[in-house]
Amino acid sequence: MCMFCAAIPVAATAGITLNGKQIEAKKKAESAGAEKPSAKPIMQITAGVIVVLMIGSVTYHTLTYLP
Repeated sequence: MCMFCAAIPVAATAGITLNGKQIEAKKKAESAGAEKPSAKPIMQITAGVIVVLMIGSVTYHTLTYLP
């Protein structure tokens, strides 16, 4: 498996984990009555990273297998 193909599920897992931690911190702050932490666009950034990795993967595999 090439580095691009291996990095796609890693990036997706990291993004989902970070988003879950952000949601958990928000719920914890709400229940404690504290100020909510600032929301970051984690899923949008994750989607962008995955798209870039997919473009890299397609480019790599296309250029590798051309005669």
